[in-house]
Amino acid sequence: MSLITVNNLVRYYGNHRAVDNISFTLKTGDILGFLGPNGAGKSTTMQMLSGNLAPHEGEIHINGFDLLDDPKRAKAEIGYLPEQPPLYKEMMVDEYLAYCARLHRIEKPRIDNAIKLAKTRCGLMESGHRLIANLSKGYQQRVGIAQAILHSPKVIILDEPTVGLDPNQIREIRDLIVKLGQEHGIILCTHILPEVESVCNRVQIINKGKLVYEADMADLLDERTAGFHEIVLLHPPSINQIYAVADINNVERINDNTFLVHTTNSTAENIVNAAVANNWGLIKLIPHEKTLEQIFVDLTLSDEKRSDKNNAEIES
Repeated sequence: MSLITVNNLVRYYGNHRAVDNISFTLKTGDILGFLGPNGAGKSTTMQMLSGNLAPHEGEIHINGFDLLDDPKRAKAEIGYLPEQPPLYKEMMVDEYLAYCARLHRIEKPRIDNAIKLAKTRCGLMESGHRLIANLSKGYQQRVGIAQAILHSPKVIILDEPTVGLDPNQIREIRDLIVKLGQEHGIILCTHILPEVESVCNRVQIINKGKLVYEADMADLLDERTAGFHEIVLLHPPSINQIYAVADINNVERINDNTFLVHTTNSTAENIVNAAVANNWGLIKLIPHEKTLEQIFVDLTLSDEKRSDKNNAEIES
């Protein structure tokens, strides 16, 4: 059974359709990278999934419970870490987690064990009697994650969990997310695309309220070199001349002599033949990995900017 099932989710702000008919699922073991540019509807979607905002249309089921019809039971299955962790910094770690345990309605005899388990999983065993205000930003993030998993939820939603951390702290939090993903379903909202590539097994991209991309990371890795080639030419032709080569469906100028070319048949034979026949002076031709960043930009760049970019390339 899916931990999260979202069907045809819609949310308006006035006449603006901020979330437009989104559907997806999340299962145990999934670490889903949920991406989108500012204003795409990402935060609105997360607010609806966490029960903080009601959808105008659609359904959300959390571990089998309907979030609209049975909100208390559905929300009990969610652990949430917002971008700004909800910490009371004047409290000690143990004191804060005990307070959170009561908010999560953990039975009193179970609170001590729940706190101990959460601290163990988050590497906080030596920090229980320290003031949260005196902890480093990385350890404050750990406390934030500890409160999110304290009640053993099936689903964990993490919003920008590594923002403002140093490289060592980022690595530690990413390792923690991977470990948590073995027993939970996790939705990771972040603008750090390498973070998605390093910890997630699935990725989704939302743009203008619509889900425009969804793939397993393994499939994305397979796609990376499929038909993309970087070519360097001593006597480069115009963009239009390269487009005229058979099986070429996209050309991007990187600099005066270097182009990124995508072919429909994943081979470069036609490019080599054209370069030789037209004396373009082929210096280098290598397979090119299409990164998640490039996919993100291609899918979320506005139509107006994309048109301007293409026109500039054709005119150059």
